Amino acid sequence: MKRMVLITVLILFAATFCFADVYVQGYYKSNGTYVAPHYRSDPNSTTLDNWSTKGNVNPYTGQYGTKPAYPSPPSRTSTPTTTMFGTYKPSQQYYY
Repeated sequence: MKRMVLITVLILFAATFCFADVYVQGYYKSNGTYVAPHYRSDPNSTTLDNWSTKGNVNPYTGQYGTKPAYPSPPSRTSTPTTTMFGTYKPSQQYYY
């Protein structure tokens, strides 16, 4: 019986951290726009559990997330690189 109570308490304790919501009071921005009070996900070091991230749903509004979990890497162009020995072209093969 004690084991069952302990397991139940541990599950409830862990669940409070998994679904931590933060209430944000209404406020005015510097440009005069009013932001209504709302809930948001608890701030942490990851973007994977934010309600606005793709794959997640805001439990209060039912809206699906649209933002990517990670920003896209900068695009690489295939322009030749100039070095002190001349221009290096990745598509050109050099034989020695």
